[in-house]
Amino acid sequence: MKKIILRTPLAPAAIGPYSQGVRAGNLLFLSGQIPIDPATGSLIPETDIRAQTRRVLLNIQGVLSAAGASLESVVRTTVYLKDMNDFTEMNSVYSEFFPVMPPARSTIEASRLPKDAAIEIDCIAIVDV
Repeated sequence: MKKIILRTPLAPAAIGPYSQGVRAGNLLFLSGQIPIDPATGSLIPETDIRAQTRRVLLNIQGVLSAAGASLESVVRTTVYLKDMNDFTEMNSVYSEFFPVMPPARSTIEASRLPKDAAIEIDCIAIVDV
């Protein structure tokens, strides 16, 4: 099975020695996305969890699109929150992006995320071979 590295300007460039995502067969493994605006390469100025969640999911959508997939292709996500008190508001925005047949998910409180973001989400998706 061949490994294909995913790169797209629709999501922020990797800020370390990793890829935005990797395709292996019909599986897509997306690296964690934080609320970085791909146009500026900086964290978005909004600090509320709703805006940050929206930006993260738009970044994920961008990587999926570059791989010929969509949010409907996602089978598993992991959400990392800096503060579990943000769960309800994050969940509200998350449900807008996954309104039907949402993927399996774990949500974890993390003491610190890259660039001191309030949220990071990674995912696994499937695509047709």
